Amino acid sequence: MKYVIGIIGLLVILAIAWLASNGKKRVKFRPVIVMIVLQFILGYILLNTGVGNYLIGNFAKGFKLLLGYASDGINFVFGGLMNDNASTFFINVLLPIVFISALIGILQHWRILPLIVRGIGYLLSKVNGMGKLESYNAVASAILGQSEVFISIKKQLGLLPQQRLYTLCASAMSTVSMSIVGAYMQMIKPEYVVTALVLNLFGGFIIASIINPYEVSKDEDMLEVVEEERQSFFEMLGEYIMDGFKVAIVVAAMLIGFVALIAMINGIFTAAIGVSFQDVLGYVFAPFAFIVGVPWSEAVQAGSIMATKMVSNEFVAMQILSGDAFQFSARTEAIISVFLVSFANFSSIGIIAGAVKGLNEKQGNVVARFGLKLLFGATLVSFLTAGVVGLIY
Repeated sequence: MKYVIGIIGLLVILAIAWLASNGKKRVKFRPVIVMIVLQFILGYILLNTGVGNYLIGNFAKGFKLLLGYASDGINFVFGGLMNDNASTFFINVLLPIVFISALIGILQHWRILPLIVRGIGYLLSKVNGMGKLESYNAVASAILGQSEVFISIKKQLGLLPQQRLYTLCASAMSTVSMSIVGAYMQMIKPEYVVTALVLNLFGGFIIASIINPYEVSKDEDMLEVVEEERQSFFEMLGEYIMDGFKVAIVVAAMLIGFVALIAMINGIFTAAIGVSFQDVLGYVFAPFAFIVGVPWSEAVQAGSIMATKMVSNEFVAMQILSGDAFQFSARTEAIISVFLVSFANFSSIGIIAGAVKGLNEKQGNVVARFGLKLLFGATLVSFLTAGVVGLIY
């Protein structure tokens, strides 16, 4: 029965994307089908095979080792608080971002990451039926982050039509930057983080190619990546360390604000109607949680966490999932976990629009106008990934 519901769920997600399409007759379903098949193959390998377990296990061990090195720096500054049972989320989860950001800077400086990004992007462009620029941008977003990636293509931003600009922004919202992957792995299982990263890469193209179909001619498909201004090694290192610290501070500030606001709204709803705001959201999202594989007995609670991610951010939702409030089955936990691994939330609209506007004001205004459509598409990507995992788990 789960397979029947799961297949219906995938068809519903794709149908919703098609109904929202701005060019229904231009949708090319062949690359869409190919990418969905690839999602199932890669998802199955990562979650259900010895090879997948080996790859994810080593990936997780690598990050655990890096987080151990990060703890040495944090303990030096905070006097061993990281090993204290009373240590905070900020110290344990967010501050390691500083060290991971420094490593990304080093790999950028040595030209290792650009080579990887362009290589994977080139291979993706052979599969997804889109341009080299779109493929590069999707991979770069997963490494550099949803705002930083636009700096590398700033020369082309002003020349892009609205349709291509939408796809670039959709990729940035559907992925997550490598600098915070370690933080996710401390709240949910590494296998779910890695699986979501891979599936979202294809899911972003699947949904974008349905919602926003277009043709790119060979003359238009020019990838001109702007290399960062060459700095000395220690100039670069200092800049990336500060960037990582800013990310940690920004995430901490958003968590304080969103958690407090949700608590207040929950209190108001409970006092007024006897049901919390998150419970109301749970009932709204429950049907979608159900069609991607969550049993109906757990759908309202699962829907509540999914909705919390959209209205606040993934960190707030992951904290709720990793707490003791809910006791989900293993399959439901997997479905919710992969759903949470993306930047699909309201605050990302402002972050992406602001990043583009800082480089090109006119295009930034264009992004702001289709901001809600971006969030709509990125949320469908999350549901698509969750649905695939629901079928193969």
